[in-house]
Amino acid sequence: MFLYNLTLQRATGISFAIHGNFSGTKQQEIVVSRGKILELLRPDPNTGKVHTLLTVEVFGVIRSLMAFRLTGGTKDYIVVGSDSGRIVILEYQPSKNMFEKIHQETFGKSGCRRIVPGQFLAVDPKGRAVMISAIEKQKLVYILNRDAAARLTISSPLEAHKANTLVYHVVGVDVGFENPMFACLEMDYEEADNDPTGEAAANTQQTLTFYELDLGLNHVVRKYSEPLEEHGNFLITVPGGSDGPSGVLICSENYITYKNFGDQPDIRCPIPRRRNDLDDPERGMIFVCSATHKTKSMFFFLAQTEQGDIFKITLETDEDMVTEIRLKYFDTVPVAAAMCVLKTGFLFVASEFGNHYLYQIAHLGDDDEEPEFSSAMPLEEGDTFFFQPRPLKNLVLVDELDSLSPILFCQIADLANEDTPQLYVACGRGPRSSLRVLRHGLEVSEMAVSELPGNPNAVWTVRRHIEDEFDAYIIVSFVNATLVLSIGETVEEVTDSGFLGTTPTLSCSLLGDDALVQVYPDGIRHIRADKRVNEWKTPGKKTIVKCAVNQRQVVIALTGGELVYFEMDPSGQLNEYTERKEMSADVVCMSLANVPPGEQRSRFLAVGLVDNTVRIISLDPSDCLNGVLLRTVLDPVTGDLSDTRTRYLGSRPVKLFRVRMQGQEAVLAMSSRSWLSYSYQSRFHLTPLSYETLEFASGFASEQCPEGIVAISTNTLRILALEKLGAVFNQVAFPLQYTPRKFVIHPESNNLIIIETDHNAYTEATKAQRKQQMAEEMVEAAGEDERELAAEMAAAFLNENLPESIFGAPKAGNGQWASVIRVMNPIQGNTLDLVQLEQNEAAFSVAVCRFSNTGEDWYVLVGVAKDLILSPRSVAGGFVYTYKLVNNGEKLEFLHKTPVEEVPAAIAPFQGRVLIGVGKLLRVYDLGKKKLLRKCENKHIANYISGIQTIGHRVIVSDVQESFIWVRYKRNENQLIIFADDTYPRWVTTASLLDYDTVAGADKFGNICVVRLPPNTNDEVDEDPTGNKALWDRGLLNGASQKAEVIMNYHVGETVLSLQKTTLIPGGSESLVYTTLSGGIGILVPFTSHEDHDFFQHVEMHLRSEHPPLCGRDHLSFRSYYFPVKNVIDGDLCEQFNSMEPNKQKNVSEELDRTPPEVSKKLEDIRTRYAF
Repeated sequence: MFLYNLTLQRATGISFAIHGNFSGTKQQEIVVSRGKILELLRPDPNTGKVHTLLTVEVFGVIRSLMAFRLTGGTKDYIVVGSDSGRIVILEYQPSKNMFEKIHQETFGKSGCRRIVPGQFLAVDPKGRAVMISAIEKQKLVYILNRDAAARLTISSPLEAHKANTLVYHVVGVDVGFENPMFACLEMDYEEADNDPTGEAAANTQQTLTFYELDLGLNHVVRKYSEPLEEHGNFLITVPGGSDGPSGVLICSENYITYKNFGDQPDIRCPIPRRRNDLDDPERGMIFVCSATHKTKSMFFFLAQTEQGDIFKITLETDEDMVTEIRLKYFDTVPVAAAMCVLKTGFLFVASEFGNHYLYQIAHLGDDDEEPEFSSAMPLEEGDTFFFQPRPLKNLVLVDELDSLSPILFCQIADLANEDTPQLYVACGRGPRSSLRVLRHGLEVSEMAVSELPGNPNAVWTVRRHIEDEFDAYIIVSFVNATLVLSIGETVEEVTDSGFLGTTPTLSCSLLGDDALVQVYPDGIRHIRADKRVNEWKTPGKKTIVKCAVNQRQVVIALTGGELVYFEMDPSGQLNEYTERKEMSADVVCMSLANVPPGEQRSRFLAVGLVDNTVRIISLDPSDCLNGVLLRTVLDPVTGDLSDTRTRYLGSRPVKLFRVRMQGQEAVLAMSSRSWLSYSYQSRFHLTPLSYETLEFASGFASEQCPEGIVAISTNTLRILALEKLGAVFNQVAFPLQYTPRKFVIHPESNNLIIIETDHNAYTEATKAQRKQQMAEEMVEAAGEDERELAAEMAAAFLNENLPESIFGAPKAGNGQWASVIRVMNPIQGNTLDLVQLEQNEAAFSVAVCRFSNTGEDWYVLVGVAKDLILSPRSVAGGFVYTYKLVNNGEKLEFLHKTPVEEVPAAIAPFQGRVLIGVGKLLRVYDLGKKKLLRKCENKHIANYISGIQTIGHRVIVSDVQESFIWVRYKRNENQLIIFADDTYPRWVTTASLLDYDTVAGADKFGNICVVRLPPNTNDEVDEDPTGNKALWDRGLLNGASQKAEVIMNYHVGETVLSLQKTTLIPGGSESLVYTTLSGGIGILVPFTSHEDHDFFQHVEMHLRSEHPPLCGRDHLSFRSYYFPVKNVIDGDLCEQFNSMEPNKQKNVSEELDRTPPEVSKKLEDIRTRYAF
């Protein structure tokens, strides 16, 4: 079995975000890393929409990312620290739309290692040097400069190593143009290592260390070091030189501290807390990320706490000495992994989990009522300030980038009866989690929909002048009339446009620079800019049936297949060409290309005839209306879109319309579904629109909607915009309360039964109880005269309800769990039933099943842990709750709960009973009146059962760290007997059966494997009652005597949490679909022929050598991170063929005996055969 890996939806979680002018113009751009992907985003400063300019897979783990700019430069470069043991500097080339690798310096081994640099990057704010550091011991500094040709140069590395030292964070200190300086949060563990009593370990302090790069001596000195009171988690550089006081802000637990060299005293300010917070009051509070904004005259920092509250931090200075830190509550947004303040006044928030946001900073929060906290305010040690969180005031949300990260579970099924299956994805974390339904297609946003006085048959848009940016008129044609609408603030009917309104229209467009032309059945109307009208009438009884128009030419087809050609002369008149061309059959369609820049006319006309042929006719004056250059047969249903690339679009004849998307020509193809064919990031996409059937369309440009589409559907006129080009799925999200762990589909009603569980959380009941208790304490704490005021405050506190999806859920502390079981209709997204479990009961597994002794009833079993503490692990036991599904699968009726001694982490129906994995015990249970009855068990599984799959008499158990174990159930002896296992340890997260002997699994390190039992495996194993035979037949290392073989291994690079064998498109072949924790969706598809496999193997081989990954990692060793890659070809690498330089494409395709278009077509074919 050979497989081909394809990514359908790239990872959406963001690990780092940096901003700068990467294209060298004044535009602000953002570069984000999504694990192993680099992406360049550009927020449009007018609309605030974020556009993706470029996405590149780097086939390595991006561990750090920094933007830097040489002194006096206008362009930012990107420095990447990865697992390749190399530092890489990239430059974005806007002309080619690609990242170019300028430097790649090797310094260590590959892999994410403890002492190989790559984890931390810091740049000197003036762009003279960059420091790359490891978690322990090693730090390297590179000096950056430019040569005579203004190219970037990089020095050999200077070492700043220090043994036995752990690094927590590194930043470049802004010292103006003095020697570059770097500040590190470090900890020296040498004493703690050598002290057996453990006292030294308890007393080790973190230090703040400054490293100076002496440019004169060309080496790095450890300048200064001082121990810190609190444990810091990150540093913020304070602008220096002429812009500010320099130094650093240390963010640590409960405090933020300003430190600098010399006489500067430490300034320290506590991090404010929310008033009346339900959190555990003993819990520390830290800042998790920050963004700096600096202009010529001022600077400020935005720092976000782990609850999502953003504070604006400013420093008060007195002649270069900082006197106080001021903090002011700014706004609350979801907790971010990175924030960027752009010069254009936007704040980009890359959320830790869930969707990412772009906000407009509407106010700087200077003149509002919000209290300002200062380090100068007197406070007792250990006390802090309090503030009241509120909805957004200074920020305005302008764009939201959908992110599926993290996907915890996914099932693919056609529950909505749409032919194409939908993906039901449980994603998000805590109160921001959701169940999303993904469908293949582009999301369409409706700008306007208006009713028309009848059913129109066509629509066009025209400009008044060739230089105009926006369209002036929308022309709608009916069976017997034409309606002209002018486009302004609103769209309204006009009668003085010069168009004939009493006839249907066949076509209209701009002619020349400023004239309009209208073609109608009886003639052609040429409307000049000064509203003079010239008309050409059809001869005799003939009428015009079809026409084609561009800026300078008009071609019409009369009844009987006669073609008449007109061309515009320099004075702006339309002249008829003397000869007419008779076609051999009736004309059904025709088209002219746009006039190429700098030419008089388009040379060719394409005419489609009734006899299924397309003829290309030359319009050159020397041989006008002659010749058939090419004859291709068109299937009337598929409407071939190019030489040979055929796609089935739907059940109605296809109409094609030219539109503009992102400044490029695109084609809108309409059948029973509408499709957009466009080129995006050097790949050709043909994607359906997720919208109702349309009948006719035209491009549309106005101020509100620069690249829209105006279309008609029955009796409505619609203005549509497609904003998310390049997206594969459009999604509908239904909010959930806690993190969804798993769900099952009830086969009869198609409802979903979802279990949601959060650690460190309160149930609704406990929350209400805590609020009540706090309100009572508020009243009791008040004095006699303040009782009434306190009672009012307590009542206000009980009434206030801040949405947890924005403000976060209160953190209850370790070992506190909250869970619900939800029954949901997946089409409408409404919750039909919700069962709240008690505090500290955590649902881990769910199954829907029938029991052989109860007939047709469906039961839902939920495995719940009681008082589970994760570390050090302890559990007070568990329960299996049994519910009966009633009301046609809409309600859960509680039957009983069965106590068990460990966590029931896996449940699966099995031959009219259920299998439950209780800790490391595998048991068969049957339904009883008061509880489930244990029928049989197996005690020989190594650690902990994380999943159960069943097929026939076989049970495949996934162990949390020992891969798969094959178990046979013997009905007669009522025994579960292990008969085979795997030879590798695997930390299995999910598994899917491929056939009776084969199972696909994924582990928590990001690998997918397929394991198969050899053909001679015997599952008729005899359990030996005396125990003697077992001594001889135990197999290796106490494992089973029979071993499985590995069919394939592949490193995805992201933790895979669901696998399913399914077909994604109607009529497509089966593929193995996986979803990852970072929000990626991919498929593994089998090759159907040896020659295909051979071809792709060679493509992959050539690309590995000709187009090595951007960050310097070796592709083969990345895909073999844990196990050598076996029998899988990486389609993501093969598809980079399209983004290679043309001469390299030519070289590679010649090696394969093909042409570049043939290779591209092959790549596209394998994709469309299985998916999209």
